[in-house]
Amino acid sequence: MNAEAADALAAVKDADRKHVFHSWSAQELIDPLAVAGAEGSYFWDYRGNRFLDFSSALVYTNIGYQHPKVTAAIQEQAAKLCTVAPGFAVDVRAEAARLIAERTPGDLDKIFFTNAGAEAVENAVRMARLHTGRPKVLSAYRSYHGATSTAINLTGDARRFGNDSATAGVVHFWGPFSYRSPFYSATEAEECERALRHLEDTIVFEGPQSIAAIILETVGGAPGVLVHPDGYLAGVRELCDRFGIVFILDEIMVGFGRTGKWFASEHWGVTPDLICFAKGVTSGYVPLGGVAISAAIAETFARRPYPGGLTYSGHVLACGAAVATINVMEEEGIVEQSARTGAELLGPGLRALAEKHPSVGEVRGLGTFWALELVRDPRTREPLVPYNASAADNAPMAEFGAACKKGGLWPLIAGNRIHVAPPCNIAPEDVAKGLAILDEALSVADAHMA
Repeated sequence: MNAEAADALAAVKDADRKHVFHSWSAQELIDPLAVAGAEGSYFWDYRGNRFLDFSSALVYTNIGYQHPKVTAAIQEQAAKLCTVAPGFAVDVRAEAARLIAERTPGDLDKIFFTNAGAEAVENAVRMARLHTGRPKVLSAYRSYHGATSTAINLTGDARRFGNDSATAGVVHFWGPFSYRSPFYSATEAEECERALRHLEDTIVFEGPQSIAAIILETVGGAPGVLVHPDGYLAGVRELCDRFGIVFILDEIMVGFGRTGKWFASEHWGVTPDLICFAKGVTSGYVPLGGVAISAAIAETFARRPYPGGLTYSGHVLACGAAVATINVMEEEGIVEQSARTGAELLGPGLRALAEKHPSVGEVRGLGTFWALELVRDPRTREPLVPYNASAADNAPMAEFGAACKKGGLWPLIAGNRIHVAPPCNIAPEDVAKGLAILDEALSVADAHMA
């Protein structure tokens, strides 16, 4: 590292330590890597260490870093019009909404723009409550929906614990997860049937007349890339129709190519009443989220004001990024590439690693979104680290993560899992490189088995 780079590194680290308050962290116990640049599927630090990003930042750089067509479009939009209030009609905002509506299923043709995913969830829930006149919302225990007030209460995972007010009108239920079945199922079909029966019982005993919405991640992201069994989402759709409940799908992490479809609901042919999106819509280049709204819910607010809004709703710079990102994905066949990468490279490659490494209990995923479930004992399926582990209890996963980074791979680790989520347009040779690094690192996990 030359003197100029050393000085730049010292300045960044000093300012970060003094002034940046990092999310989800005890501030004095962290040492964030200082990133100097990024391109494609890689980023690098000031020392020149390059990392193949198998996390897509936080599962949002779907087209990789610094795509030249998108960065140019952002610059062009900034030169033309950086910002304008959300109440005006603007060409780029209307075009972003049109492009998104063209790709949503069914009649979800109205787009309410937000700044990010959690705000999309907040507004989707508000719309459902106003549309139905009911207070309660049901969500799964294995879920993550964001960190704002309603979204964090809807969240089922442990990040809810420090924020749970117990007054948010949220009821949690168990969704299907065959590998760790809460229903003692022997098959996927049995898991689906029992999970739907449990959800129906929850609805009945909570009182259908009090339930505004059921919200689900189309594929469970942070909880472990949980792919619902065939028939489950259709069954939830049927329950919602039967009881007059709004069905919300959270596609924040899996929309815009991540699973090999524009929206993951396409895998099962299910149309919800509301879709929450963010992340991949701009590949994270400029923050943007939103809610795609069905005709029936849009009609509720045709002559009745919707009591919600955001200063930066449909920010034109973000909409410019969305238009460019969607057009690039279309022109370059990135959604189709994501599907091929999953079917031909990542899926087979990860399953081969599972055959070789006994610490891999299960492989699951779609497109460029996969998870390896790491265990101490493949027979009992005991997780490699306990639920919500920290400090010494989390040492095996920390050592595994360090081995990945030493090899030049930046992993996305959650609990006892590694989530494999590279850019949707990752090159085949980079997939092979990442799998080889994982192969080495999994030996560290194997060493911690019972």
